[in-house]
Amino acid sequence: MSNILEISNLTKDYGDFRLDDVSFTLPSGYIMGLIGPNGAGKTTIIKIIMNLIMKQNGEVKIFGKDHRKYEVEVKKRIGFVYDTPNYYEHLSLEKLKNTIAPFYENWDEAVFYDLVDRFKLPLNKKLKHFSKGMGMKGSIAIALSHHADFIIMDEPTSGLDPVVRRELLEFFRELIQDENKSILFSSHITTDIEQIADYITYVMDGKIVFSETKDAVFEKHAMVKGGNDLLNEETRKNFVAVRTGAYGFEGLTNDVDKTKKLFGEKVVYDRANLEDIMFFNNLKSKISR
Repeated sequence: MSNILEISNLTKDYGDFRLDDVSFTLPSGYIMGLIGPNGAGKTTIIKIIMNLIMKQNGEVKIFGKDHRKYEVEVKKRIGFVYDTPNYYEHLSLEKLKNTIAPFYENWDEAVFYDLVDRFKLPLNKKLKHFSKGMGMKGSIAIALSHHADFIIMDEPTSGLDPVVRRELLEFFRELIQDENKSILFSSHITTDIEQIADYITYVMDGKIVFSETKDAVFEKHAMVKGGNDLLNEETRKNFVAVRTGAYGFEGLTNDVDKTKKLFGEKVVYDRANLEDIMFFNNLKSKISR
């Protein structure tokens, strides 16, 4: 299995924030969700991948090639979608297409118009009159009309109504049926990630908490509930973090097998979702500060 993206030991220091030794890979033919709280480093990672900001250390390879040395060649095969489309608002979608298309030797008019038709987008309406959902769909149509093999999106479903979000997620699922294509998208909407991602990379405070298949993440993690009498200095070490109340404790484990050996049937085990995982890791971070 070849990797479409390889990131090794990536570092970027802003003084008040540091992207610290970030490493992960994305195999061809899969979707990776990049999650983390606001300010965790998600957008910084994406901007470095796109060479919009300079890294200080580390290596980024796309299609097996250095993303800076082969920037032009690599970017011809990337479709990039910002969280907020950054186009000239006085243009129509048709005029925007006419402006952008000449930059891509593989631009395909048929693909563009098929996407415009699918998304029911007006070609001659000025972009400033587009709703957020229409603007995002227009960005995706532009980004995919040159047969991009790697689609990178920064918060593509943020601020969209549930119907439009669902429509886009279904479209992403269809897109990835081509095993030569891959998608990397950041989102703080964890349910979107849970629905379509094959891999999940979780970044917090500029560091990677984990980067694994979605199945592996959910197999390792669980919510555990039990009586406060079961907690002591040693048993607390089995949890990412714990919160207690008058009726008992609730904690997140990232080693279900070990926790079951310790507590057996004395506690209740529930499936942990991504929101649980992020909440308790954030709680751990606050406690350790």
